Amino acid sequence: MTELLYHTDSYLREFAATVTAADGETHAVVLDRTAFYPGGGGQPCDEGTLMVGGVVYPVSKVQKAGPDILHFIDGEILPAVGAQASGTLNWERRYQLMRTHTAMHILCGVVFLDYGAQVTGGNMDPLVGRMDFEFESMRQELVHEIEERINAEIMQQREVRVRILPRDEAFRIPDLIRTKINLLPEGIMEVRTVEIVGLDLQADGGTHVANTTEVGHLRVVDYKSKGKINKRIYMEVSDR
Repeated sequence: MTELLYHTDSYLREFAATVTAADGETHAVVLDRTAFYPGGGGQPCDEGTLMVGGVVYPVSKVQKAGPDILHFIDGEILPAVGAQASGTLNWERRYQLMRTHTAMHILCGVVFLDYGAQVTGGNMDPLVGRMDFEFESMRQELVHEIEERINAEIMQQREVRVRILPRDEAFRIPDLIRTKINLLPEGIMEVRTVEIVGLDLQADGGTHVANTTEVGHLRVVDYKSKGKINKRIYMEVSDR
């Protein structure tokens, strides 16, 4: 089982680990611990490098496989099982994704609290994202109103807190699941929650900034109807 360092420290850029498995067919290695986020919940996986025995291996893809995290690496020869490794994230990409993910939670919190709309889907890349909500109608005036509200929330300097709770305790929190479909499998006994204090609290496995001011500025760049009660909002994150 890979220890998920990013669950408790999103700002960890470098880490030491041991290679616990290597697959020549997929050209992937498993580590006993990792700061690489494997992707999920609309957030793409991290990229970076692994150094093993003085050899630097680019990490082009990271993926969850049961209790393990697969690190797909470039290079002709795989590291040996038991070898000591040093991992380094592509920090610029990771931090942009952290800002974007927190921005999407701010958007989700504003839309849920002000309009009672649940999320039906979402996706992101560094500094851009889109979210689908249960809105029967969407108009330009409403979009401008939402944009003003989310930027006002950013400037409130709200702390972002991460906790890992027993499943039973987590599910006693009202409105913990903001998506239309509960994506948490029954077998998960602990639930990681991300709280934007005073605005939003959700079950979430991704990486986030520590304060809303780190997000920067949010701009709603487009919106579309994706069905009778499904409206999509596109946004961009930039420096303030």
